[in-house]
Amino acid sequence: MEEDATPPGRPRARPAVAVLCRGPVEPLVFLANFALVLQGPLTTQYLWHRFSADLGYNGTRDRGGCSNHSADPTLQEVETLTSHWTLYMNVGGFLVGLFTSTLLGAWSDRVGRRPLLVLASLGLLLQAVVSVFVVQLQLHVGYFVLGRILCALLGDFNGLLAASFASVADVSSSRNRTFRMALLEACIGVAGTLASLLGGHWLRAQGYANPFWLALALLIVMALYAAFCFGETVKEPESTRLFTLSHHRAIVQLYVAPAPEKSRKHLALYSLAIFLVVTVHFGAQDILTIYEMSTPLCWDSRLIGYGSAAQHLPYLTSLLGLRLLQCCLADAWVAEIGLAFNILGMVVFAFATVTPLMFTGYGLLFLSLVITPIIRAKLSKLVTKSELGALFSAVACVNSLAMLMASGIFNSLYPATLNFMKGFPFLLGAGLLFIPAILIGMLERTDPHLEFQQFPQSP
Repeated sequence: MEEDATPPGRPRARPAVAVLCRGPVEPLVFLANFALVLQGPLTTQYLWHRFSADLGYNGTRDRGGCSNHSADPTLQEVETLTSHWTLYMNVGGFLVGLFTSTLLGAWSDRVGRRPLLVLASLGLLLQAVVSVFVVQLQLHVGYFVLGRILCALLGDFNGLLAASFASVADVSSSRNRTFRMALLEACIGVAGTLASLLGGHWLRAQGYANPFWLALALLIVMALYAAFCFGETVKEPESTRLFTLSHHRAIVQLYVAPAPEKSRKHLALYSLAIFLVVTVHFGAQDILTIYEMSTPLCWDSRLIGYGSAAQHLPYLTSLLGLRLLQCCLADAWVAEIGLAFNILGMVVFAFATVTPLMFTGYGLLFLSLVITPIIRAKLSKLVTKSELGALFSAVACVNSLAMLMASGIFNSLYPATLNFMKGFPFLLGAGLLFIPAILIGMLERTDPHLEFQQFPQSP
């Protein structure tokens, strides 16, 4: 037997995995979000129809039959149950993902990005399998929660995003990092738009089962791509233990350990800003479908598909807007403009009673998604290259907390405010967005040259 040539005290290099090609990470994000967006509104509508059948509610949601049921207690119970089960799915997944996404994200800094991408792909695949069984066999809707938890145990979509953004940071320069991250988010938008348009029409034509089968097939392709086609971006992956406190300790040290010429205050406040932006984004997203399905809008699956597509278009329009505005404005000002339009869109949603006004609100969100790539890029410039994996693990943790808060606040607030103002959660979101606008302006004012700082150069 050959002796191990690894020097004593040095971590053993992880065995190389045979790959068919060295592909980028963008196809993974595209396929994952296509499958998730295809399933998301369909799951909400499936829950609505299941509860309607269980409670004996036979009101229609077309323009002629929905408007007379605004005070129907059975309709309100259907809305409440749908909102609450959406909350249970999200809380179950996010509580588990809060631990696993940080653990796996920091772990990927040592072993490479591919293992996390494969695990997250398998988790999304398991969730789709459970959803197919629920729809095909009419199982209890509680199995949706089980599928969500299984997905979170293997990293969830947040873990996949953490590895993807870290992969982009591994190979991008400080100068072009903002645009590269916006490009990655644009892949999310294109996938979401196509899936939304397809899902609504397909539901009307063939029901719920076939779209879930397509999502399952895409996630199988995605898992194979992650395992055999993704080009590893960590130069020297090493074997290391997964279940150890050192991975979580790296996250804590990122925020509390003193470091020369680094501003921990900026790191904490930018993290708070992205937390609030993600909370409003996902909170509004959680209730938009049920808001559109109910009176006075009464959208059918076709209009819901158009609305979901419009909701994802800002990923593309924000990318183009960012590219153009960066020619004449600093990133901080671009983020402030995006926040202003986001606030306007939330206010329009709150008072929308007709379809054209609802789409006006979607139109005002055309620059709303320039904010998160700008904040991510600014965060990445606050740490050294050796801390990038821990940083994006922390951002994944922030995302998980934000999504948990979003589900808790918006899905609980929506049924509680049905009787006096259905759009109140959107007004709350608009108010919350003033806080990151103030924080970004304040941080840029206190350190205006932060954007042009480079990582420390080796002597």
